[in-house]
Amino acid sequence: MNMEETNFAYKVRHALNQNLEHLPASTTSRLAAARQAALARKKPDAPIRLLNAATATAHGVTSGRLGNPFSWLSRLSVALPVVVVMASLVGMYQAEKQHRISELAEIDAMVLSDELPLNAYLDHGFNAYLAKRGD
Repeated sequence: MNMEETNFAYKVRHALNQNLEHLPASTTSRLAAARQAALARKKPDAPIRLLNAATATAHGVTSGRLGNPFSWLSRLSVALPVVVVMASLVGMYQAEKQHRISELAEIDAMVLSDELPLNAYLDHGFNAYLAKRGD
């Protein structure tokens, strides 16, 4: 029942209770029969779980976990994208690191397989010579 239906039911009950003495006996018997029929068709109430605040804190349970049965699902829906983003960032970092290592290994292999001595690459004048030669 939504709030409007509940308010309407309370107003009807209040009006019936106020005018109960003025209703004919046939109407009151019909109302009693209708009430009994409604109670017979009523669904059984679900058990109500009450949680004492002292018991909850003693057992380490918070009311937020019991208040919403899908709270773990909502937490997972927030945590899962964060984990995926973090894993993708770590993966991209590792891929870039591996790419840089392979580039440096390729440069080292080219330097070591060249006929020039290693000291030539350390000479600043040789770097200037290579720059003029490349132009």
